[in-house]
Amino acid sequence: MNNAVFRLERPRNEPVRRYDPGGEEMESLRKEILRQSETEIEIPLIIGGKECTTGDTVDVRMPHDHGRRLAVCHRARREEAELAVRCALEAKEAWLELPWEERVSISLKAAELIAGKYRNTLNAATILGQSKNIQQAEIDAACETVDFLRFNAYFASEIYRDQPLSTQVMLNRIEYRPLEGFVYAVTPFNFTAIASNLNMAPVIMGNVTVWKPAQAAVLSNYYLMQIFREAGVPDGVINFVPCEGRLLSEVVFSHSEFAGLHFTGSNATFNALWRQIAGNLTCFRSYPRVVGETGGKDFIFAHASADPDALSTAIALGAFEYQGQKCSAASRAYIPASLWPRLEDELCARVAEIKMGDAADPANLMGAVIDRDSYNRIMRCLERVKSSPNVKILTGGDGDSSKGYFIEPTVLVCEDPRHETMETELFAPVISIYIYEDEEYDKALALCNDTSPYGLTGSVFSNDRYAAMEAFSALRYAAGNFYFNDKPTGAVVGQQPFGGSRASGTNDKSGGRLNLLRWVSPRTIKETFVPLTDVRYPHMRRRD
Repeated sequence: MNNAVFRLERPRNEPVRRYDPGGEEMESLRKEILRQSETEIEIPLIIGGKECTTGDTVDVRMPHDHGRRLAVCHRARREEAELAVRCALEAKEAWLELPWEERVSISLKAAELIAGKYRNTLNAATILGQSKNIQQAEIDAACETVDFLRFNAYFASEIYRDQPLSTQVMLNRIEYRPLEGFVYAVTPFNFTAIASNLNMAPVIMGNVTVWKPAQAAVLSNYYLMQIFREAGVPDGVINFVPCEGRLLSEVVFSHSEFAGLHFTGSNATFNALWRQIAGNLTCFRSYPRVVGETGGKDFIFAHASADPDALSTAIALGAFEYQGQKCSAASRAYIPASLWPRLEDELCARVAEIKMGDAADPANLMGAVIDRDSYNRIMRCLERVKSSPNVKILTGGDGDSSKGYFIEPTVLVCEDPRHETMETELFAPVISIYIYEDEEYDKALALCNDTSPYGLTGSVFSNDRYAAMEAFSALRYAAGNFYFNDKPTGAVVGQQPFGGSRASGTNDKSGGRLNLLRWVSPRTIKETFVPLTDVRYPHMRRRD
């Protein structure tokens, strides 16, 4: 019997590789990119540890070169969806009984496999399948994934260590039980790290998952699943089920043992899933935990004291890294009139430096948007913009889908602060700018707070501390991740736990211990050493 008391040290964040031209890091990554781009694979379902093929397949293609097929992926039918739920529940009892330090060991091993042996594999799959540039793939698929796995192990140890006060006459403790049932993990296309965390955060706390990966990220997600298995995740604890989302949700939400949803995706989809859960409440054994991070209409707000160089760089990178396909991407900006003449020139110069093309080419900051549906939706919006008399296209505005789904980095200047592009999440390389009069700083802050239904990320640029604190108060609920003099993207696990409220989700802060607490159902246990043997209180007893 292992009765040691474990305490993990707080980890350090995984260092980001530089990939210098001609260096060993770059050359080894190039070889893996070439291997994957020339090797078409077949992606099965993985249910109960077994690979399943159904014959219902979809192609996996490069967004920046949609003529190139990377894989064919099998999709679940109803029978495989139901099998995945059964396998998860069959695996649950043994997994929850496993000592927590054993579960943590698996997570830490997965982190080491990704940091070393499979780093290039996961990065290359993210570059090719999701059209992320080399640095963005490194930050996401390698470093952030590793950080989630290591920090969650540490946070879990801290949670289990948190126990109530006991006294001389009693022993009190809390058992952090996993949820009663299974967790449904619905993961997005834009972050490989999120796909990992939406499964492994519940799993490290003793839960089992049924995983619906985004079709557009299924290549990197399949490699993740293989890494989890090699790290020692037992059969059935995570079930990899590429599938048409509606079919799988119908199976999951009709099962009495559905215990929780871990979701990242669109606001509309999350709302639909929540309504579906609410409509089935009477059939569930317990109230499900619903944890979701959805959209954002993230802002950059500048005071007249802001540094134009830093501001222009933050706008360009915040809006156009990964083609604006981040829930945290800068999508609207509020600029004082006194600052605009200089900022306009510098911003145009910054955007002119941005190169777009093959995501595997180190020269390119931008790749393609994720698929044809996304391309068509964005281009329809830009066509409406071109016919709007109240919007000026400062840069960009066009696209080309002949080879890949490329859309130019686009900067719009809107006279109407409530124009469609100032209010609506676009998930695109488009940022809208509203120019306000300097003396109306407080009114512009109120406008920023009230314009969007979202509350995910936002940043304020100011070298005036009083103005910065005014913005801090006025925008208290406008962003769950709030930045001073920085772009509103790039949250780091363990440093800036991530999430927002309003229409942006449940703000359960992935990258911190708060998220892990959502995947346990605590049981308080009291043991009394000398039980009472008299029903009378002391004051009721007669004195002799």
